[in-house]
Amino acid sequence: MSETRSDGELLRAVAADADRRAFEELYRRYAPWLAARLRGRCADAGVVDDVVQETFLAVWRGSARYREEGDVAGWLWRIGSRRLVDVLRGDGARGRLRQALARLRHRDEVSAEERVLAGVEHGDLAGALVRLSPELRAVLQATVVDGLTTREAAVLLGIPPGTVKTRAMRARRQLREALA
Repeated sequence: MSETRSDGELLRAVAADADRRAFEELYRRYAPWLAARLRGRCADAGVVDDVVQETFLAVWRGSARYREEGDVAGWLWRIGSRRLVDVLRGDGARGRLRQALARLRHRDEVSAEERVLAGVEHGDLAGALVRLSPELRAVLQATVVDGLTTREAAVLLGIPPGTVKTRAMRARRQLREALA
């Protein structure tokens, strides 16, 4: 029986030795999780599959370097979410993005991030977050939870960067007032 290697050991083996087995193990650990998270941002399964592949291709080629800061899942999420934004910016992306967002807005199930935001149990924060409008929560989710830049959040949400900034400011102000 083989010993299970840590994420860091797998990444070092991929980077130093182009270890295919290490890469495959990393892929098995994280590809399903990354795909599930990306599906919360894009309803087009083909686009999600492409982004997952591009994310892991960047790891394999070494163009995405892990600096051993933070967890591997967060690092892969940052790569994947930014690649998704890049894909959605491409030719015809505005139409695909609007369709994907429209499907997401009209679905009955709530994303994992929305459940986390709504379920935070630190004082009155949960209630304050629930009272935010969906538009303000979406901006907080994209910029705070997912760590996207203003420009990336604007592309993802299909709104101008100035609107992202304004909504983020309004959301922070409303949270401060609710928690004061």
